[in-house]
Amino acid sequence: MKWLKRIVIAIFSLAFLGIGAIVVAYFYVLPDLPDVSTLKNVQLQTPLRIYSSDGKLISQFGEKRRIPLKLDEVPKPLLQAFIATEDSRFYEHGGIDPIGVLRAALVMLTTGEKKQGASTITMQVARNFFLTRDKTIIRKVKEIFISYHIEELLTKDEILELYVNRIYLGQRAYGVGAAAQVYFGKDVKDLTLSEMSMIAGLPKAPSTLNPVTSPSRAVARRNVVLMRMNEVGYISQAEYQAALQEPLIAKYHGAEIDLYAPYISEMARDYMVQKYGEEEAYTNGYNVYTTISSDIQLKAQQALRNNVYAYDERHGYRGPAAVLWTDKKLDLVEIKTELAKVIPVQELYPAAVIGIADQQVNVITAKGETKVIAWNGLKWARKFINDKRQGSPPKSAADILKVGERIWIRDNGEYLQLSQVPEVASATVSLDPQNGAIRSLVGGYSFSQSQYNRITQAKRQLGSNIKPFIYAAALEKGFTLATLINNAPINQPDISQGTAWRPKNSPDIYGGPTRLRVGLAQSINVMSVRAMRHVGLDATIAQLIKFGFNPNDLPRNESIALGSSSVTPLQVVTAFNVFANGGFLVEPFYIDRVEDAYANVIEKANPTLACKPSSNVSQALVSSNPMTFGETSTQPNEPVAQCFEQTGRYAPQIISEQTAFLITEALKSVIWGGGDWSHGTGWQGTAWRAAKLIKRHDIAGKTGTTNESRDTWFSGFSPIITSTFWVGFDDHGRQLGRTAWNANGEPDQITGAEAGAKTAGPGWNEFMNSVLKGTPEIILAPPQGIVSVRIDLATGKLTRKTDYTSAFEYFISGTEPKEYTSETQDENSLFIDAPADDLFQ
Repeated sequence: MKWLKRIVIAIFSLAFLGIGAIVVAYFYVLPDLPDVSTLKNVQLQTPLRIYSSDGKLISQFGEKRRIPLKLDEVPKPLLQAFIATEDSRFYEHGGIDPIGVLRAALVMLTTGEKKQGASTITMQVARNFFLTRDKTIIRKVKEIFISYHIEELLTKDEILELYVNRIYLGQRAYGVGAAAQVYFGKDVKDLTLSEMSMIAGLPKAPSTLNPVTSPSRAVARRNVVLMRMNEVGYISQAEYQAALQEPLIAKYHGAEIDLYAPYISEMARDYMVQKYGEEEAYTNGYNVYTTISSDIQLKAQQALRNNVYAYDERHGYRGPAAVLWTDKKLDLVEIKTELAKVIPVQELYPAAVIGIADQQVNVITAKGETKVIAWNGLKWARKFINDKRQGSPPKSAADILKVGERIWIRDNGEYLQLSQVPEVASATVSLDPQNGAIRSLVGGYSFSQSQYNRITQAKRQLGSNIKPFIYAAALEKGFTLATLINNAPINQPDISQGTAWRPKNSPDIYGGPTRLRVGLAQSINVMSVRAMRHVGLDATIAQLIKFGFNPNDLPRNESIALGSSSVTPLQVVTAFNVFANGGFLVEPFYIDRVEDAYANVIEKANPTLACKPSSNVSQALVSSNPMTFGETSTQPNEPVAQCFEQTGRYAPQIISEQTAFLITEALKSVIWGGGDWSHGTGWQGTAWRAAKLIKRHDIAGKTGTTNESRDTWFSGFSPIITSTFWVGFDDHGRQLGRTAWNANGEPDQITGAEAGAKTAGPGWNEFMNSVLKGTPEIILAPPQGIVSVRIDLATGKLTRKTDYTSAFEYFISGTEPKEYTSETQDENSLFIDAPADDLFQ
């Protein structure tokens, strides 16, 4: 019995020493133990996400990919896979598995190696949140005590939820939600049993066991997980065998971008970093909902690209991107290898010319596909000589290409086409007239080619796009749409410029006294200058400042009347928006709201609204999204969207509703022209192409071209959207040039210099046509204070005639003509607005 007594004493002594060692170890590491109570309110690091107004993901920023999930959102078989593989007694132990600890200790004593083999799920949570992955005894001791505290603080389900969201699973994916997307492009709820098992096998070695880098190892590890699930009874033998037979198809999936809109996402990213700092912006899981409409954005992007391609092709083919071989042809593998090195640009992708027939070429793509480019896709390619000259139209494919050349090709929707990366730049932006929400924004042809956002960063001369604002000032100084302004050369130079500045029309044609409506519609330069002189230079500048233009960008000389000011496209569309909404300067904005990782709104837009405060009752908002066309009002004088007082700020009304209406009417003439074509008195506005394509009368717009065609514009609106297009070169000194042939290799019907109507206009036309297609035409009745009287088209005076020499014209009440024209009108009495010494010079 003595030996038994000694054994009992030894056991108690060892137990006492063990307890003592544990106590000593606890107090030794106590100063370094973290406060595990922080797990109660832990915020998982999740990326910044940018969305469109309709919830489509535009972009994601942040080093760690994580999709936080509630435990009940994780499929039960996936949880069972983790438990079976990592910690089969998870729901039984108190954070530390004694059997696992003894097994790990025995392995270390017998082999001398510090191998991990006892970590429970709770211990992994402790390590992931509070410790490093260093395999040291002290770290293991800390891990044990932290795990014990975690088990005291949290329930098992809470611990498991932290685990499945925090665990690193390779390829920058943290948590099962991100892993499902990264490896399979799926939501976690859509994973198969085989895919769940693969994910559950990753914690052991996420870098060497993941199916992207090591597919065979991943399959072997998946099979181990399935075996463990079968052994503990989570799956049946039949389920086990079926999952083993399932091929594991996995590849890397980037962020599931629904809408590629890089310029607006970069604006939103920059805003968040500026406001919250990089660390917080990229890790706190903010969701930024922009005002961008995905449908409108896609249409804007496509219209801009199509327009840029058309300009580029008008000016000729600049030659191949590279020459892959001249004498000895590369084999198929070598060709594919060379083409694979080239990153596609928008719709353009590389191809190698492998054969040339009379009027077609055979090419091969990076995928090894052989394609044919027929003559329709080639005949545009006259040789580019310079921006003002192109070669003659080609007669055969051999005039254009040679075997061995690397070229760009694109599918234009009808056929495969030879193409090239455009050198010209362009930008477009559109606004909601009622609150300034940016509905589309494209800062350039290709973000991958240039991150320069021309909408907000590029200041370019405005050209004739300035004229509506000049005439708006003139209307508020007593002019009317029927006022005759002398369309004659100006012989009184602006001496403030230091030279004899004598503006000319383009083309250099003069027609004598002309009504203001026609002068704006046909963009007659000398009339704009005379209108500005009537208002006065200082008053004109003051008016432009009201429209949102920066006073520092406005020259203090008469060239301002022809658009010498340099402004951004965003400033232009904001100013044109004033005419679309009845005279209100609404502030453009692009972020509707910001939500935290838990969908709490932490920031909400407070837009300016195009309406006046109601002194009676609050007005209801017709639609929270004014671009919901089916809800758009077509009632006379009823705005597209009304505001109610508690939703935002009232925008300042900078011009009267009547002035906005009259300018809008004149801008409709830019598109539709006027007169009677059957009697030879019809005339076109500069934007007649828009009428031919869009075929609706609720649109208005204005062309713009600067000296030597360095900048071209088209800006316009309907009652529900305002948009501007700009086309030019980033190199301010480079001219857009001239063309002698159209894209089909035929003589151009309007040969000559690029201009707003020809260069920027088609982009606006395509965009507005696609946006408005299928929506009701909205013809708003004239506002109160507007009257309509019949005038004589030659004199602007009242007339009793009802033939082609007369038409109804709108006037602000009290400004309509009071005098009737006579049949023997004295020609010199027609002109009523210029100084005597400037008449008919």
